[in-house]
Amino acid sequence: MRIETATLAGGCFWCLEAVYDQLRGATDVVSGYMGGHVPNPSYELVCTGTSGHAEVVQVQYDADAISFRDLLNVFFTIHDPTTLNRQGADVGTQYRSAIFYHSADQKAAADAVIAELTAARLWRDPIVTEVTPAAAFYAAEEYHQEYFARNPAQGYCRVVVAPKVAKFRKAFLEQLKA
Repeated sequence: MRIETATLAGGCFWCLEAVYDQLRGATDVVSGYMGGHVPNPSYELVCTGTSGHAEVVQVQYDADAISFRDLLNVFFTIHDPTTLNRQGADVGTQYRSAIFYHSADQKAAADAVIAELTAARLWRDPIVTEVTPAAAFYAAEEYHQEYFARNPAQGYCRVVVAPKVAKFRKAFLEQLKA
């Protein structure tokens, strides 16, 4: 087993965590914050948009079981990479689309996938996903961890998270954890 780290921002971290928790090869998924200028930010501060942080998931994955490109294929399937600083009704820099790379290989893979998707013209608008070096990661408060798993009937989970999970499960059926 060769454990590597991926850090991705694509709107609300509850959505990303709920998906990556079900992906074969992902060994741990933690919701948190990255990319800002305030140490140890709180959810309340991040929500103001003034800390510069994005809501992210940090995914520990077995690189012998799944590739970083595979993680990115899921990422670009479950969120809209063409909307600047928003996902659906979630608006602000904390909801931006970003890939925080941990190595030169991850940067190269992210740039290549974005170039391929741009050439394929899957979206009418250009991809605005940031590709930026990983910075300090701050785990979100405990009540955010495994939020969808613990609160599937909550309104946001039913209306926003559940459809993204269903889309992922349909598109990546063969990559689901047993």
